[in-house]
Amino acid sequence: MRQETVSHDVTVVGGGLAGVCAAIAAARLGRTVALVNNRPVLGGNSSSEVRVWVCGATGHGKNHHAREGGIMGELFVENQYRNPHGNPYFWDTTVLDFVRAEPNISLYLNTDVRLVSAADDGIEAVTGWMMGSERLIRFESPVFLDCTGDGLVGHLAGASYRIGREGRDEYGEPWAPEQPDDITLGSTLLFYTRDAGEPVRYVPPSFAKDITKTSIPERRIIKAGDNGCAYWWIEFGGELDTVHDNDRIRDELWSVIYGIWDHIKNSGSFDADTMTLEWVGALPGKREYRRLLGDYVLTQHDVLGQTPFEDRVAFGGWSIDLHPPQGMYATEAGSKHFYADGIYHIPYRSLYSVNVPNLLMAGRNISASHVAFGSTRVMATCATIGQAAGTAAALSVEYGARPRELDVGELQRTLLRQDASIVGLRLDDRDDLCGTAAATASGTLTRLVVDTPAAAWRLDADAGIVLPADPALTEVELLLDATEDTTLTVELHDPVVGQNYVPRELVSTVVLDVAAGEKQWIGLGLAFEPETPRNAFLVVKANPAISLRVADRPAPGVLCFTRVPLRPQDESPQPLCEWTDAGLLRRTFCLRTGETAAFAAAKALDGYQRPYAGPHMWVSDTVPAALELRWPEPVTIGRVEVIADDDVNEDLINLHHHRTPFEVIPSLVRDYRVEALIGGDWRQVGEVSANRRRRNAHSLAEPVTTDGLRIRVESTNGAPSAHLVAVRAYAPEG
Repeated sequence: MRQETVSHDVTVVGGGLAGVCAAIAAARLGRTVALVNNRPVLGGNSSSEVRVWVCGATGHGKNHHAREGGIMGELFVENQYRNPHGNPYFWDTTVLDFVRAEPNISLYLNTDVRLVSAADDGIEAVTGWMMGSERLIRFESPVFLDCTGDGLVGHLAGASYRIGREGRDEYGEPWAPEQPDDITLGSTLLFYTRDAGEPVRYVPPSFAKDITKTSIPERRIIKAGDNGCAYWWIEFGGELDTVHDNDRIRDELWSVIYGIWDHIKNSGSFDADTMTLEWVGALPGKREYRRLLGDYVLTQHDVLGQTPFEDRVAFGGWSIDLHPPQGMYATEAGSKHFYADGIYHIPYRSLYSVNVPNLLMAGRNISASHVAFGSTRVMATCATIGQAAGTAAALSVEYGARPRELDVGELQRTLLRQDASIVGLRLDDRDDLCGTAAATASGTLTRLVVDTPAAAWRLDADAGIVLPADPALTEVELLLDATEDTTLTVELHDPVVGQNYVPRELVSTVVLDVAAGEKQWIGLGLAFEPETPRNAFLVVKANPAISLRVADRPAPGVLCFTRVPLRPQDESPQPLCEWTDAGLLRRTFCLRTGETAAFAAAKALDGYQRPYAGPHMWVSDTVPAALELRWPEPVTIGRVEVIADDDVNEDLINLHHHRTPFEVIPSLVRDYRVEALIGGDWRQVGEVSANRRRRNAHSLAEPVTTDGLRIRVESTNGAPSAHLVAVRAYAPEG
């Protein structure tokens, strides 16, 4: 056995997605990082050991323009290319490659932290045992991050925490129980199946449970071909201690999985003769344990009310998703959901310990009530929190400050500069030379025209259309069919909040006469001139005599929906309907609008890095195309950053939940050149071919002094226009 002491600027304990993103964030800012994980692979519950889908703010399509950016966004987009079939082992390698790409990270796998040395002024060190290598390692750092999920480091350091559910009176949360208790969400094991191509006998083990003697067959969905997270409801332990009773919980989950498979194979109720089990999890995926307390506790009110925190550093959007304590044995539905109108904000004050001064936390153990945790717990949200906490740790080391003492404005600017997403906050980057440049383009999309109908969409339910009003929305026309003389009713609504894509305030209504006939362009006669640019939400009221024509392509800045009732199994108390893009994803109702400035060249310099009350990007009228920046006086440039459009409305997933028809996001520019105006001539200073990433940084071989910069886009990955979210330029370092 060896005993070692290692020192780093930052120690991150926990190698799930929160810990991975925290470590990468700190390392990219120049800090040395120890990433300590007690499993042989990274990714936590998303890894091949557990295989939970990486869910997040998109809510499987319930929220729009909501997919996570930053490091989690990079992982999503890269996995989309490397792993279109959703192989869990390829996901493992994608995550590992991202960590190994950072030379400032020292990775310690199979290392279980068991001891924490702490005093009144914080944590001095944590000690872990590296299994298989017989190394007892003491990790020393000025700042520590607890990304363990279970909050173990915080607990051992004496951090204040909660386990279980708060009572309703504590925060006034309608979804909290009347009295506090120690109930948590349970843990889950999953399984995979495959078709062997020949009959396969199944002899259940002695411990397999006869599920026909439980409520499972009546209350849960069982299908022979389902895999993985389709069986998310195999959950147990909510009334136990999900840490100390972990083995008992695992054994119960195993008994039910093998019992379910016995039921599928041997009951005669399923076509499963050639099916076999391919993989069964052995490591329970925990949902909940300790929640470490910070200076602020996020609550149900903040999630549903979308509290616009001044110190916001991350966002979520998954529903408040709570499960019955009895898990798979409950006679009620396996989950109930409460949806906000859109994505919500997470404050920095929930990411550091209220009483351990050098401890940050990221993941499902942040400072949130049990009810709010029902949303923040999903992994893509945990990952964005991880990037925020890792960035805060790096700045704490840089400035010799405790996490509580950080300048939040500096933290937010650093996050945005690293392309993390803080919704509704523009980057005010004092170092970006483009802040004094003027932007023009070879051509810009100035009118929305979608006029290539592929199908008819009968208005059996209300349809919704989101369009940018910048500076106004005028001259809207729809292409439709009518089986008889009838009327068309259209409402124009203001979504009110920039990140929301729902109709909230009625602005005006029109009722139009429509004659019988096909492919008619109908002018709506609606106009919307808000005080500041924002989206408009058109509600086209149901009328089965009318069908809207649909094109099989998306249009920038446009979203299309249909209105459906909330599903009964959601057991939501909301008496609302939801707007879904089911059947309309990557499709657009045929329409025409008047002129818009929503895609002007200047949008690439406005500081917004994702849609918020509008698309916030330059969109060309055709390809090839060029975006040109000019300065009133020459500037010296050492680095140029180009941020492309990775279409955050596209719901990506790490494992085989669904598959998109493309492996690279079509709206990403594919081939482009960076050119500088030198001595009156445009000279190439950078280029990218076959791009599949959102953000590319071009460190120039030699600094250039110029009064002009041009991005020449030669091709995209499928979109008919070039989309650029941002271009930045920086002086040479040093």
